[in-house]
Amino acid sequence: MTSFVEVTQDGHVSTLTINRPEKLNALSQEVLSDLGAAIQALAGRDDVWAAVITGTGKAFVAGADIAAMKGMSEAEGRDFGALGHGVFAAIEELPFPVIAAVNGFALGGGCELALACDFIYASSKAKFGQPEVNLGIIPGFGGTQRLPRRVGSALARELIYTGKMIDAQEALRIGLANAVFEPDALLSAASKAAAEIAGKGPLAVAAAKRLIRDGVDVPLPEANRLEQAAFGEAFGTKDQGEGMEAFLEKRAPRFTGT
Repeated sequence: MTSFVEVTQDGHVSTLTINRPEKLNALSQEVLSDLGAAIQALAGRDDVWAAVITGTGKAFVAGADIAAMKGMSEAEGRDFGALGHGVFAAIEELPFPVIAAVNGFALGGGCELALACDFIYASSKAKFGQPEVNLGIIPGFGGTQRLPRRVGSALARELIYTGKMIDAQEALRIGLANAVFEPDALLSAASKAAAEIAGKGPLAVAAAKRLIRDGVDVPLPEANRLEQAAFGEAFGTKDQGEGMEAFLEKRAPRFTGT
């Protein structure tokens, strides 16, 4: 438990809950630092095979801390952006999938945090948006880059230029969210999905995550070469032998991550 991020463990699944409800879980430097420390700790563990990120109360993350940002200088703004970028890149680089369970407002930095996760499950009460232009700034934690990659450049332009907020059903329609659940079913659904992922071969899932992430921005022939190499490497693991043996014996595999 850190000041603003609670971490719990259930089997091979970790759940990170951002806990600053009196400020709608707004991302201050302290919150980002705590989240970064939690991510770094998980990255060093070999018993975590999937994770969920959510928020306490009626917000996932309502945005960055505007009161703290108001008096920042250009240099301080640049440093704050670098902190957010570093933490969110660390989420993308984790060797296991991370599901965003968006329970309420996911605006500005909150939308960007969700975008750094592998996919998004949303409450029917969730609200998404990149409203930074209303404040005279732009998304600073990756929104101008991750949002176009998630929903396409035309929709991302509209959302970022207008700063408008969309509901969960619209997020589902445009491909920002993968699924929408009633509020009291959201965390259970995200945890169930994470547990299902954690039941697969962890080295295989990690390789698939890495290939999807790294292959997006390279030419298809090079991306396919990356896949070919990783496919071959899988045959050098104990999990490959266990998975195929279990299939032939019609039983559940017992993966070890080796």
